[in-house]
Amino acid sequence: MSAENSVTVKLLEDLFAAFNRHDVEGVMACMTDDCVFEGAAGPEAYGVRFEGREAVAAAFVKVWTTFPDVSWQNTRHFAAGDRGVSQWTFCATAQDGRRIEADGVDLFTLKDGKLALKQAFRKDRPMLDPK
Repeated sequence: MSAENSVTVKLLEDLFAAFNRHDVEGVMACMTDDCVFEGAAGPEAYGVRFEGREAVAAAFVKVWTTFPDVSWQNTRHFAAGDRGVSQWTFCATAQDGRRIEADGVDLFTLKDGKLALKQAFRKDRPMLDPK
């Protein structure tokens, strides 16, 4: 792996560690000022789009608020040039006690050593009844 790709993989590891701490400052430290996040669900082909630091940060905080125990497990990260990929399992409990466990990936575009675009893709799996 090239040095550049190693730096990108480290950035992705830092990003997901911050996601799992529910640390908005840590997450946003990995993102560019003009970052864009395209969520896994929404009315458009790309899902829903959040543009700019404030909107992107608010979208991540909403996920943590909606699912207080949310975590991204089984993460693996890859990089090539200005692109990065993260594989993960999204694990969370909804307000009604049902569980979400679904595999997904994020595709990233980098700019100036930070994440400029995060495109999320997640399996559409039915929620699991509480145990």
